[in-house]
Amino acid sequence: MNIENAGTIKNHRSREEGLIVYPVYSRRSAGLSIGINLYPDRKRCNFDCRYCEVFPFANNVTFSQTLMESGLRKTIAEASARNVPVKDICFSGNGEPSISPDFVPALLAAASVREEMAAGADLVVISNGTGLLRQDCFNFLEGVVRPPVSARLWIKLDAGSPAWYEKINGCAIGFDRLTGAVKEFSRNNECVIQTMHCSVNGESPSVEEVCAWAALTAEIAKPGNVRLVQVYGKARPSPHDPVCAALPESSLEERAGALQMAFETAGIRTSVAIYE
Repeated sequence: MNIENAGTIKNHRSREEGLIVYPVYSRRSAGLSIGINLYPDRKRCNFDCRYCEVFPFANNVTFSQTLMESGLRKTIAEASARNVPVKDICFSGNGEPSISPDFVPALLAAASVREEMAAGADLVVISNGTGLLRQDCFNFLEGVVRPPVSARLWIKLDAGSPAWYEKINGCAIGFDRLTGAVKEFSRNNECVIQTMHCSVNGESPSVEEVCAWAALTAEIAKPGNVRLVQVYGKARPSPHDPVCAALPESSLEERAGALQMAFETAGIRTSVAIYE
């Protein structure tokens, strides 16, 4: 893929056509992010987020670690030839990375390529956190967020209450069970929290919901291991449209402001970033 033409992906159709490695300009990475897709054949996720930009598709392409490594090397080399710094290598793609049987070996292989060819790039896993419910995955993630791998775990936390969690994420896994696992992980390990802020069926998160989310996020961040909270708005089409809709920048600022106030009250110094 020509990196010079890799702009912000509008609907991710290009990565749904069997791609395992795909470069994209990421607003949250503020530069070139190289995506690793463990599901080039179809979407596989235990969430059904109403804002998710992955459209239904299916093909006969299967994930290959060999193809992933060669694609990653080629993409990093192309970026280097054009003096484009690689901000991160990011496991996201067409579903939840941690539920793939290829996740562990693929992440370790990507870490090895990163060390060899792009030592300044972060290695990022964007996750809904459900992998933390399995002790083997919890232990693996706890190991790789520490040196020598020093991966970054970005955990989705869109809701502060079970009701909004069900409305926006569409997941049958218990809200308290999932957030309990996130709290347990953040006690001793660094992570980033990311929150989608949008309306669902014409309903914006209520004041009570935002306050509950701010209190929960502050509780997770209290041990001091949450490096950043990303509050971002809906910017891409979704197969669920028009169920979800973007909210004004002022609404994102209000949500971030509620969290900053909760952080100040609790004496937490974690930064909050807004992405429209």
